[in-house]
Amino acid sequence: MKRGRQVLICAIVSCAAALAASVPGSALKLNFRTRVEAFKGSGDWQEAHFEKTLPVARTAIVICDMWDKHWCSGASRRVDALAARMAPVVDAARAHGILIIHAPSETMEFYKGAPQRQRTLAVAKVVVPQPLPLTDPPLPIDDADGGCDTPDKFYKAWTRENARLHIAPEDAISDNGAEIFSLLRARGIENLLVMGVHTNMCILNRTFAIKQMTRWGVRCVLVRDLTDSMYNPKDRPFVMHDRGTGLVIEHIEKYWAPTVLSADLVAALPRGK
Repeated sequence: MKRGRQVLICAIVSCAAALAASVPGSALKLNFRTRVEAFKGSGDWQEAHFEKTLPVARTAIVICDMWDKHWCSGASRRVDALAARMAPVVDAARAHGILIIHAPSETMEFYKGAPQRQRTLAVAKVVVPQPLPLTDPPLPIDDADGGCDTPDKFYKAWTRENARLHIAPEDAISDNGAEIFSLLRARGIENLLVMGVHTNMCILNRTFAIKQMTRWGVRCVLVRDLTDSMYNPKDRPFVMHDRGTGLVIEHIEKYWAPTVLSADLVAALPRGK
């Protein structure tokens, strides 16, 4: 059954690419989810939805730390499964003209000769703006011990991005926020769709990810079903792993960025005439 679904997804992506590609002035009409505290200071947050249109030419995707292997075996298994779901979404977005930025941190040595890396390095650097003075409330989960839910000890396991994710000739490779910010400005890109791992760590804290890019004025959006957390249910707030991830997603929606579903993203991709 799983094999059948994968074949169907690939067929849909292929058809989309064939219909495709770049429709001048095309845009993504997306359904966003956020959280609002109607009565400030009450602590009563409500889920809210709104629709917004993002121009394709002004939108990019950054894939955060989807490594080939993780020191935590539980995380490694989840990342591999996540990569399988992520790959057709990334391929569909690319086929419709969205810039794909691969950001597997601490692996740039592996990609030093890749044209996608060299092209990124060749972009003229711009001075990053003064960061916006945004508040940074504490996370709703305890990840102080690393958040691993399997009996593993830390070591640097990663060497490259997960092989399930295709790096196309037109893509970019970087793990540096200033480099990626310069690339976005050079392309006139204002909107950054963020996917990958881990919500409570790299997704929020890498220099190319949600907190820093938001502080620099980039409109970030988390693709909430293409992410995961480093959370151990034995730690506060003592909930199942998926619920821990959900709590961090809600935190992001409250304080940092709205979220979308990958199915809505694919459905919103413009079709050729």
